[in-house]
Amino acid sequence: MTLHQMTQLKRWHVAHRQVAPVEYHSWDAVLTIWLMGWMGVPAALLLWQPACVCLCVAAFFAPSIYIQLRSGLHRQGRLRCDWIETLGNAAEAR
Repeated sequence: MTLHQMTQLKRWHVAHRQVAPVEYHSWDAVLTIWLMGWMGVPAALLLWQPACVCLCVAAFFAPSIYIQLRSGLHRQGRLRCDWIETLGNAAEAR
């Protein structure tokens, strides 16, 4: 997932936060985990905590995993994701 796609998705969630507050907060949680991964690696390396480094590196992929999970549930008809078109438009704009 590119930063442009993440930005477009965040803009969609902000614009629709009154209509879809759970979507808004879940995306914020995913971004928080992603940011904690990036910020945690230097600290884990300085403190020599290899397990924490592995967790932080795994957190780098939180947005992509979230998108894949939600897209799969959307395709199965188990969950509706109105923001999926936003990702397609962001990819086409590049």
